[in-house]
Amino acid sequence: MSKFDPQPQALSRREFMAKAAALGLTATAANLIWVEAGLAETPKKGGHFVLGLKGGESTNSLDPALSASHVTAKALRAYGNTLTVVTTDGGIEPSLAESWEASENGKVWTFKIRKGVEFHNGKTLTPEDVQLTLARHSNEDSQSGALGIMRGIEDVRVDGDYVVITLNTPNADLPYLMSDYHLVMQPGGGIDNPGEGISTGAYKVTADEPGVRYAFEKFANHWDETVGHYDSHEILVLNDDTARSAALQAGQVHAINVVPPRTAKLFGRAPGVTLNATSGRGHYIFVMHTDTAPFDNKDLRLALKYAINREEMVDKVLRGFGSVGNDIPINEAYPLFDASMEQRQFDLAKASEHYKASGHDGSPIVLHVSDAAFAGAIDAAQLFQLSAQAAGIPLEIQREPADGYWSEVWNNKPFCASYWGGRPVQDQMWSVGYLSTADWNDTNFKNEEFDALLLKARAELDTSKRKDVYAQMARIVWEEGGLINPMFNQFIDGYSEKVTGWSAHANGDLMDGYVASRTWFA
Repeated sequence: MSKFDPQPQALSRREFMAKAAALGLTATAANLIWVEAGLAETPKKGGHFVLGLKGGESTNSLDPALSASHVTAKALRAYGNTLTVVTTDGGIEPSLAESWEASENGKVWTFKIRKGVEFHNGKTLTPEDVQLTLARHSNEDSQSGALGIMRGIEDVRVDGDYVVITLNTPNADLPYLMSDYHLVMQPGGGIDNPGEGISTGAYKVTADEPGVRYAFEKFANHWDETVGHYDSHEILVLNDDTARSAALQAGQVHAINVVPPRTAKLFGRAPGVTLNATSGRGHYIFVMHTDTAPFDNKDLRLALKYAINREEMVDKVLRGFGSVGNDIPINEAYPLFDASMEQRQFDLAKASEHYKASGHDGSPIVLHVSDAAFAGAIDAAQLFQLSAQAAGIPLEIQREPADGYWSEVWNNKPFCASYWGGRPVQDQMWSVGYLSTADWNDTNFKNEEFDALLLKARAELDTSKRKDVYAQMARIVWEEGGLINPMFNQFIDGYSEKVTGWSAHANGDLMDGYVASRTWFA
C-alpha cells in the first residue's frame, strides 16, 4: 500500500506533510495531494479563538504604516489583506490582486484587482483604493515601515480594473514586495484615518485597546470563504513569558508566540499543548547607529563584532533553537544566499586590537536592552558584556522598560537590542532595513556603493549575476555596517490540541501571522 493511500484515521496531516517533504515535494504540492486524496479535513466553523502574544505596547496603533511589533502585525493579518501572499513553501499567490504580469524588462507591472471585495465599512474595493494606499506608504510623512520598498516605485496609476506600477529599475521580486504586512489595503488609502482598523480581512475590529487587547468578529461579507473559520477572535497582550505559557496550558488562550527557548522542550511535553519550532529568516541582533559616536568608528564596530561569542549565545540563549549569525541579515533560508561567505569568528585578540585602534576613551559603551526586543535579550546582553570585558571593552547594559521599547528605544538609542522577522526575498530585507533612505534602517547605515548595488541587483534578471551582486552587498554590510547578528532564531510557537489546520511558515511565527484566519477548532 502506498504511503499516500487515504487513511485519515492512521495518518495525520502533519505526518503526511513530513513524509511528503522527505520525498522532496513542496508544501503546495503535498497539500494538493492531501486534498485530492480526500485526506484534508473540512474546516469547522465557529468558536472564539484567542491569541496570547508577546510584543504589544500602549503606544501601538492599528495604522498599518506604523506597525512594528508582533501584536500589531498579527492584528493586520486578521483584519487586512495585501495584494499578494507568500505561501508556506516560499512561493507567491494572489490575494487582492487576482493576477499580475510584468513587462519584458521587469520594470512595469500590471496587477488585476479582484472584483466584489468589500471593506468592513461596506464600501467596495476599487483599483483607486489600491493606488491611494500605495501612495500613502510612499509619502515620507507616513513613516511607513514599507517606505524602503515604495521608494523603488516611480509611478502607480489606474487603468480600468488594473493597477499599473512602474519601477525606477526592473525588479523581478515586486509581487513578493506587495505581500509586506504594512501594505494592507484601506478605503481611500487610509489617508483620512489610517488607524481606524478598516480593511478587507476575514475579521473586523470590534475593540482596540493598545497594549492590552484587540477583539474581532468574523466579517460576514469577506470575499474568501476558505479563511476565517472562527466566529470571533481576540488578541491578548501577554508580554510576560511565564504568564503567556501558563495561559496556554490553562486553556485561557489557544496559541502563543515566542515560547522561551530555555523552557521550550519542557513546555512541549505539557498535556494538551503542541510546540512548533520553524527555522526561517528571523534574527536576534544588536544594532549600532553608524553615524553616532562612538559607533561612527569602524574599528570600534569591528571590536564589538569580534567580541561576541555566537556559538555560546545559540547554545545558552536559544538552547539550540536557532543557528549562528554572521553580521548580515541573510541566511540560507533566502534565495540566492552566498554560502561561501566567510564566517566571522569570536576572537578576543582581534576585538582588543580593533578597540585599541579605535582610540576610544574608555568610557562606558551603553547597550540598551529589554526582553521586549527578543526572548532572552537580557541574557544575551549579559553574555556579550562578559566577553567584551574580556577584550578590554567597557560594555555597560542599560535595561529598558518593555512598554514603549519599540517606539522609544529602537531606532532612537544608538546601541540597542533588536529583532527582525526577516522578509521573503533579499531585495525586501535589504530595501527595508539597509537602504540609506529607509525609515527602518535601524543602524543608520548609509553607503552609496551599497545603494547602487541594490539598484543593480533589482535590475539584474540573470539569477547567477544577481546572486553575485547580493554577495557584494552582504560583504559591505559585514565589513562596514552597524549590525551585530549573533544568531538566527527559530519561530517557537505553542498551540492547543483543540486547534487544527496548522502549517509551519518560514516567513514568520504563528503561520506568518495567519493563524487566526487559517486554523479552526477540531
